Amino acid sequence: MTILERRDANAIAQLRMNAPERLNALSDEMLAALQEQIDALKNDSTIKAVVLSGEGKAFCAGHDIRQMNAGRAAEDGGKAYFEGLFARCTSVMLGLQRLPQPVIAQVHGIATAAGCQLVASCDLAVAAQGTRFGVNGVNIGLFCSTPMVALSRNIPRKHAFELLTTGEFMSAVRAAELGLINRAVPEEDLEAETLKMAETIASKLGSAVKIGKEAYYRQIEMPLDEAYAYTSGVIVENLMHQDTIEGLNAFIEKRPPNWEDN
Repeated sequence: MTILERRDANAIAQLRMNAPERLNALSDEMLAALQEQIDALKNDSTIKAVVLSGEGKAFCAGHDIRQMNAGRAAEDGGKAYFEGLFARCTSVMLGLQRLPQPVIAQVHGIATAAGCQLVASCDLAVAAQGTRFGVNGVNIGLFCSTPMVALSRNIPRKHAFELLTTGEFMSAVRAAELGLINRAVPEEDLEAETLKMAETIASKLGSAVKIGKEAYYRQIEMPLDEAYAYTSGVIVENLMHQDTIEGLNAFIEKRPPNWEDN
């Protein structure tokens, strides 16, 4: 069985976590498979958008607790294993944001702890209406410190802190209200709605989206004046691209653009 399945169609790569018996936990094997696909996708100019989903009754239940506990068998009590685990997890989370293609999480069932972090690390997210989100580690005495990084950059800080300290779940409707996901849809429409978003993105000029995604994440951490200075340079460079020139001319001439990039 392949732990992470990939299917490409219409310039969209669909990645499906395929460990339903473990609720698609971010085991060592799952993290390695995700990293492998991230490394492959970052140089794949044929792919314009990525959809990440999970097989079975849950999107992702976070780290594999049994596997983590087994790591304690080492002489150092598991410290080196844990350091490596969270370094690899961080590489995956950052890798998703550093991909040139927008990544959409297609979420159902539950997304807890590092599974919630995974949703927050994707650029966009669509969830089934019955989905529950949480950073519940505090319930077993483990504060979700690394999931906190992505979560607190998606939703207002007091709401993030409430979730982190109470260990309670949040509904998909509430997740949409706070900005963790873009929308909550009926479960039967989840795949179609997610693919519709991916297809819309894939229809755009790939080089422009790539430039824009990188700039988005860089400017958002900058002070306002630095952000304007940086993005002014970015948009000037964008305007120099031949396909962008073609897009502007097509707009003026009221015709579809003829992009070489697509």
